[in-house]
Amino acid sequence: MKTLVRYSLAAAGALSMLAIIPAASFAEMAYPEKCQSKMDMSKMDGMKMSGDMGMGDMMTDYQKASMEGMKSMHMNMMQGMMKKDADVAFVCGMIAHHMGAISMSEVELKYGDNEWAKKAAQKIIEAQTKEIAEMNEWLDKEAK
Repeated sequence: MKTLVRYSLAAAGALSMLAIIPAASFAEMAYPEKCQSKMDMSKMDGMKMSGDMGMGDMMTDYQKASMEGMKSMHMNMMQGMMKKDADVAFVCGMIAHHMGAISMSEVELKYGDNEWAKKAAQKIIEAQTKEIAEMNEWLDKEAK
């Protein structure tokens, strides 16, 4: 139950960030239908959990690895977005977001089969590692 509560709080925090993004940007984007999954979260409450994240035998190894990365990303994003300075909050949130993208990319490199997807993952790692360094440099200069 604790895990479910933590995920509910993480989801609420992520959704609260949507309020700061102009609605017009969402009108132009739609999450691809092929990416959507039908998950019945109500059945997870009574399931035997394993480990901190755990969903027992319900998930594959790559799904478990992805969930670990998302858990860390969401917690860090929520912490960063709570900064009083909007610029610092944005940069801190983006660092966490980029770290999540790197984690997802590492999972792809470990478990993926498709060469295009693996090349995309490697590009993401390289680009976002560089951007994290730039954002950390900015924080060192600008954050009070």
